[in-house]
Amino acid sequence: MHDDKHHKHHDDHDHHDGKPGKVRRPVIVISNYGMGHAPAELGLKLVQTYLGLLDVDDKLPTAVCLYGEGVKLAIEGSPVLDELRSLAEKGARVVVCTTCLNFFGVMDKLQAGTAGSMKDIIDLQWEVKKVITL
Repeated sequence: MHDDKHHKHHDDHDHHDGKPGKVRRPVIVISNYGMGHAPAELGLKLVQTYLGLLDVDDKLPTAVCLYGEGVKLAIEGSPVLDELRSLAEKGARVVVCTTCLNFFGVMDKLQAGTAGSMKDIIDLQWEVKKVITL
């Protein structure tokens, strides 16, 4: 059995698993204001728990990409701002769709992550080995 301490640095960085250009840490995509097809209160509880567990367990994604209704998770008043900010502070990119922020008229309310283009989101998705959609 391998000692995780000796291999951890490989997991925390751009581990390629033999695939040129493909990073092991996934990109998380959130396109809803919450998680899954559930009542709003439950969906928000689920996404808060999910992001919180990623943070606490140091399961750092390459990025969290928010688009559609998901951009509302990164604006003032969102219940997951702390989780998104903490993941960003640890090195995960939090990319929030500029087109979506403008569509909803909330660009000036962005409180976590950075506004990015759809090209930024696509580039992140193509860099990694796995994309997880919530």
